[in-house]
Amino acid sequence: MTSPLEAANALIDAFGRHDTEAYFASFAADATFVFHTHVRPLRSRSDYEQLWYAWEQDGFRVLGCESTDQHVQMLTSDIAIFTHRVRTLARTGDVEETAEERETIVFQKRDGGRWLAVHEHLSPALEA
Repeated sequence: MTSPLEAANALIDAFGRHDTEAYFASFAADATFVFHTHVRPLRSRSDYEQLWYAWEQDGFRVLGCESTDQHVQMLTSDIAIFTHRVRTLARTGDVEETAEERETIVFQKRDGGRWLAVHEHLSPALEA
């Protein structure tokens, strides 16, 4: 990816298609995660992958994802903060739910110039 915005949109697209291989490839191995739906921070991509696969065992599947209000803040030439509002349609078993959330993803240029997510923070979206 040539820009953090392109990297963010590729990550969002993979998530929305439930393409776990492409989705997790968007994160650095040492990425950290803070989710309002989980009791503790996750300290690596591997921790998140284990949680994700446990969700899949319960029938979890992402059916779609819509990103709006996207913004990229460049901190340095190799660190960027991406924020957006995200609406996710997911199914667990026979139950479909829509989540309205705000998300911050920190990207760092690594591995020969590739933008990788190194931190993700997800919180519920509040209505205005």
